[in-house]
Amino acid sequence: MPGSIVYDRTKTVIRRHVAPGQAVPLHPEAVAFAGHYDFDIDVLAAYRPTGEGRVERQVTIVHDHVLAGRSFSSRPELDEAFLAWVPLRRRRTHGTHGEVIGVRAARDHAALKPLPARPYHMVNRHLRHVGKGCLVAFEANLYSVPARKVFHRQLIEVRASAATISLHATVPDGQGVTLLAIHPRAVGRGARVVVPAHWDGLPDGYTRATTTSHEDSPAAQAGEPGKPDTALRFRWPAPTQSG
Repeated sequence: MPGSIVYDRTKTVIRRHVAPGQAVPLHPEAVAFAGHYDFDIDVLAAYRPTGEGRVERQVTIVHDHVLAGRSFSSRPELDEAFLAWVPLRRRRTHGTHGEVIGVRAARDHAALKPLPARPYHMVNRHLRHVGKGCLVAFEANLYSVPARKVFHRQLIEVRASAATISLHATVPDGQGVTLLAIHPRAVGRGARVVVPAHWDGLPDGYTRATTTSHEDSPAAQAGEPGKPDTALRFRWPAPTQSG
């Protein structure tokens, strides 16, 4: 990874356009992406069209030297033509910095930082309340969270990727952890994705649940003694769903 990446003023990087000289508000997802890969975001100044010209110039160079006046019957044939041209290009002297392109490229590559061990997963983030039965509604489906870690109507964050739904507390616990549960993303609408162990501690629907301790309740963890264990106020859902 490079130390910084120059971006045009695109909506995927900045939240809104501002007047020249003002601080550019960055998109939170772009900031998280840059933080994961450890590089700085360098946004082009407003009304400076030449700032990205060097990048766009590469498109014209490839078009003129590889594609112009030729036709290709397959992608491997196109790749072969491009790879045959690259050594010729790298032997040339660059018009801006005056160095041989291949020599400068080798030095630039040596200065790059390694990629992190884990890739960055793009997710959509939403806020939802915990409902009855420790279930969180998202896109017309219900997902369970551990009863002993949440309370009714607690606001939590839903992070949705293409394959999973992860549920996070908005405030980290004592170990700095926010993750409450992770589920496969439901297909369709009206599904319940439940881990039965998440219902441990809820009333069973046949007896009155009582407790003499509130040590595990969110109120007690927040330093508010004397409040009842709100985690036990849920009603047990119909025991027909498994996940």
